[in-house]
Amino acid sequence: MLLKVLVLIMLLLICYNLFSALYTMIKGGKHDTKAVKSLTWRVALSIGLFLLIMLGFYTGVIVRTTG
Repeated sequence: MLLKVLVLIMLLLICYNLFSALYTMIKGGKHDTKAVKSLTWRVALSIGLFLLIMLGFYTGVIVRTTG
């Protein structure tokens, strides 16, 4: 259950950073570093989410079902 909550929180943070960067790019100027920081956070969170899911598979918290 805790893993599901962490995955959901990370997905929401990834979406927030993505749209924050989009808003900054549309509204901001040419030399605005906020968009770059938001996109960097998005990539870092995506890598962290991938590793968290891989850890869940490795430890058996997430199981693959056939059906």
